[in-house]
Amino acid sequence: MLIRNKMKILAIGDPHGDIKRIKEIPIKGIDLILITGDIGKADLARWRVFENVKRQKEGLSVLEDDKIFKKDVYNEIYYSFLDTLKILSKFAPTYSILGNVGGEMLKDAEVKKDERKFKIKLPYLRKSISKLDNFHVTKNVIRNFDNLRIGFLEYFVDTNWVQEFKPSEYNKRLKKAKKETVKAKRILNNFKSLDILVCHQPPYGYLDKIVNPSAPKHWDGKHAGSKVILDYIKKYQPKYVFCGHIHEGEGKVRIGKTEIYNLGVAGHKIINL
Repeated sequence: MLIRNKMKILAIGDPHGDIKRIKEIPIKGIDLILITGDIGKADLARWRVFENVKRQKEGLSVLEDDKIFKKDVYNEIYYSFLDTLKILSKFAPTYSILGNVGGEMLKDAEVKKDERKFKIKLPYLRKSISKLDNFHVTKNVIRNFDNLRIGFLEYFVDTNWVQEFKPSEYNKRLKKAKKETVKAKRILNNFKSLDILVCHQPPYGYLDKIVNPSAPKHWDGKHAGSKVILDYIKKYQPKYVFCGHIHEGEGKVRIGKTEIYNLGVAGHKIINL
């Protein structure tokens, strides 16, 4: 990448396959594109998750996936994922973390497992995106761009989320979250000072309140951000934090010297550094 006095950086919130909004973003002249995860559309998967949370709360049996539903979910994410990246990566080098949507589809072993379980043929996302020269899945590393330090933290489940939302299989989920939280703390401490942190969920208590009418009612008003990310921001004060995940939390807030942007669904922010 050429050395220049300033870099024009475009940060985009979880695209979720919203091609219309993506096409409305002023991309011309951008040097670098950063994405906060959840690239593909996941309306079917989200509906099923929310519906099963609601059913469990009411003491009803959960809805099980069948081969038709599983294939529909995969196809919805797969094609919208690729369509989004084909548009963006034409303009500038594009770097994205993985959110909580589509991550498993990038693991060939997981795709094969679902193929065997449901006796279906599924598209392989990892193979398809490997053909995109200007796109990079980036997680848990620092990338240096013209002396700018940009840290990319993969999505993880913070223990505070499990304790607050009390999902099914609570003990199992909490045990897994503890491992992921320890890993995230270690990665962030290794990052130390950054110009930009790209993460999926917002810091706890900031731009992270659930007020989504589609979400289960007993989630309403709760904070779904990460305390680990909040602690990191307070300690190391990166210049910018770009996140998404809680779509209704779209907006800007400042913690100390750090500007935090929840970019919602395909929202964007352009900065010159």
